[in-house]
Amino acid sequence: MSDTSVQPVGESTPGLSQLERVTSTFTAPSKTFTDIKNGHKAWWLPFLIYVVLGYVFFFAANSKIGMRQIMENQIHLSPKAEEQMQALTPEQREGRMKISTYVTEGIFLATPVFLIVMGLIISGVMLGTINFGFGGRAKFGSMLSVWMYAMLPSIFKTLLGIVVIYAGAAPESFNIKNFAPTNVGAFLNPLEVGPAIYSLATSIDIVTIWTLVLVGIGTATVAGVKRSSGYIAAFGWWILVVLIGTGWNAAFS
Repeated sequence: MSDTSVQPVGESTPGLSQLERVTSTFTAPSKTFTDIKNGHKAWWLPFLIYVVLGYVFFFAANSKIGMRQIMENQIHLSPKAEEQMQALTPEQREGRMKISTYVTEGIFLATPVFLIVMGLIISGVMLGTINFGFGGRAKFGSMLSVWMYAMLPSIFKTLLGIVVIYAGAAPESFNIKNFAPTNVGAFLNPLEVGPAIYSLATSIDIVTIWTLVLVGIGTATVAGVKRSSGYIAAFGWWILVVLIGTGWNAAFS
């Protein structure tokens, strides 16, 4: 008797279109990640969405707020950085501001590169964690595709940030590191609560948690392990990164 359940499923098997996978990520994520597991790993559509929205956000921030103002705001939010700037001569401060502004603009313009690099690193970490830590059987290409689709909730944060900017956000109080009210930190004054508490508060973000849930589901699906294992891997790394970030901000901000 033949066992059809062990027949390989690959790219030749009809699957969802990328648009269907994008839609299903919000409505039925298991459907998207099962399709990826079945060999349909293309992720250029969500990647294109991130790039386009990233550039729209950059245009909005640059035209309505200004990169110079954005950098001045960031320095003001860091007592140590502001103290260092005050110790410089006017010429030195101007030179430092110009460099910081150019670097920030360069980071925005290099959005596609940063997205790819971040995706490769995170996919590699999650692949090693789920395969060696939980006995999974995921492939790197599948993990990269999972990450690209799991990030889709971030488009709502970007869109909300664009709305905030065009709705008349005060340029002198705009925080490029926390531009949308999706986390606890958005409702706190960083200068009053301190850098450590503010960093921790900004980490409690509904979009981030949504993304982590999707990463957990997707990782477990393509690795063929329990969903709880995917959640542990995703949230475990997130907690570690949050703790490191909180400590770093407490020490150097």
